[in-house]
Formats: sequence, C-alpha cells, structure tokens
Amino acid sequence: MANKRTLKHAINVICEELLAETVAASLYGNKQNKEDADAVFASIFRLGSDYISRISHVEPGMKPKLYFKHLREDFTKEADEIIEHINNL
Repeated sequence: MANKRTLKHAINVICEELLAETVAASLYGNKQNKEDADAVFASIFRLGSDYISRISHVEPGMKPKLYFKHLREDFTKEADEIIEHINNL
C-alpha cells in the first residue's frame, strides 16, 4: 500500500482529469445540456471530497490493508460510473 499522501494525490489527479473531460464534453459535445453537465461536476466534487476524507479515517476494527483495497475498488467503480455519464453528455 502506498502512503496516504500518494493516495490522496492520485485521487485529486483523477478528479481533475474527470473535470477536464467533463468541460470538454460539455463544450464540444453534440448537444448542449447544462443541467447534465452541472450534475456531473457535482458528482465529481463529491467523489473527490468523500474519498479524501475516507483516507484519513480508517474504519475501526478493519485491517488497514483490506480497508484501502476496498477504498480503491469503490473509488474505481464510482469513477467508471462518472465516465459513463461524461460519455453521454
């Protein structure tokens, strides 16, 4: 497992890339739907802040290695869902 700082940095980088893709898709996409783009922006901000805060507070009674494994898997799953929303913009 990497240290917490590296994991937080990776989450921030991924969220920044998702934001950039959302801006590009909303500006250059075929249809202009501001409400959908705003919803995707909000979900990206929620995703980043939620997982950054979860890194600092490991669940009591759970082994850290297992906790961070589940954290990465959950983050990847939610990021994939956001990518699907971006593709539909």
